[in-house]
Amino acid sequence: MLSSGPALALQLIERWASVKVLFVAGFGPIAPDMEAARAFYSETLGLPLSGDESYLASDEVDGVKHFAVWPLPAAAQSCFGTDDWPADFPVPRGWIEFDVEDVAAATDELVERGYEVLVADRLEPWGQRVTRLLGPEGLLVGITYTPHLRGEGE
Repeated sequence: MLSSGPALALQLIERWASVKVLFVAGFGPIAPDMEAARAFYSETLGLPLSGDESYLASDEVDGVKHFAVWPLPAAAQSCFGTDDWPADFPVPRGWIEFDVEDVAAATDELVERGYEVLVADRLEPWGQRVTRLLGPEGLLVGITYTPHLRGEGE
């Protein structure tokens, strides 16, 4: 049974303690037009992005471990296995990933709190564990464990 007042707050903090964000793993826009995105972010702003029209990225932008321009079809593929973003979900214009202590526990907590998870604790080919969902503002949010950003496996 839950208490009230400060005791309730403490019980809720202890109950919902699975999502322990360690750092922002990555951030960037989701671009419907990669040519325009490259022109703006790489040429106009001078960000040191490398890659091609399928993914432009850099680990050399101060303030974030990984900055990348992600094309919308690739984001859709990552979440739904198709190049088309489903019409019944808001189209995200950006993404952010938070590395956490335990992706499985964080995923369980998100589901328990009623959030609709698009991808649940999946192991990506590059070794990252990821859960994806849409934030309340439409941002594509990743809850991740990213070994290479933690200095592991290098």
